[in-house]
Amino acid sequence: MRASILVFYIAVSAGLAGLGAQTDPDMLYRERADPSRAREAMSIWAMRLSDDPRSYDAAWKIARAAYWLGGHEDTRTGRATLERGVAAGRQAAALEPRRPEGHFWMAACMGELAESFGLRQGLRYRGAIRAALETVLRLDPAWQSGSADRALGRWYYKVPGLFGGSKKLSEMHLRRSLSYNMNSLASRFFLAETLSAMDREADATAELQRVVDTPADPDWAPEDREFKDKAAARLAATRRRP
Repeated sequence: MRASILVFYIAVSAGLAGLGAQTDPDMLYRERADPSRAREAMSIWAMRLSDDPRSYDAAWKIARAAYWLGGHEDTRTGRATLERGVAAGRQAAALEPRRPEGHFWMAACMGELAESFGLRQGLRYRGAIRAALETVLRLDPAWQSGSADRALGRWYYKVPGLFGGSKKLSEMHLRRSLSYNMNSLASRFFLAETLSAMDREADATAELQRVVDTPADPDWAPEDREFKDKAAARLAATRRRP
């Protein structure tokens, strides 16, 4: 009898532990390759922020999840998600202005919004994006493997020269981000695009090959898989050229 009770107790405990794991938003977000898991995580963080409007972690994690989801939804839904991310990132930045997460993910969501609107309308975000990323650089340039430099490298690539963009500054920031993590597939892929825009095709091709050859970072596996797929497609297109 006692053995049966013990077995029953262990089974119930294991079931409860499994249920708890499924409702842990951090664990759910690790499975973000399935967008429904990222949405569930964001909903949990949203409830936590509603219960405690001073929850910095909930606020910036909403912004991070919104950035991922907004880039994988249809245009109308994605924009609404990204706007929510901007608001959450701004709230996080106001709660902890000397920490980088809120500033960065707010800027990231703004960048995705700018992309969704196209060049003319998207330019209205450029000043706020750059200001937020420069704030991250002042606070902690090494944060998240040089993510602020990576994003600024992308900013200088995307923004036309007339409005402050510069391929030279794009390359500088991207190479600086690689000084923190030489295996960053995002930085390598963005650098390849910048080099290609500078008519340095051999260098761009070398960077694309590095993206294909470098193992994905387990913490960023969904993002890295996408960069690998895009790099492989670009390499294939390059090889088909006469």
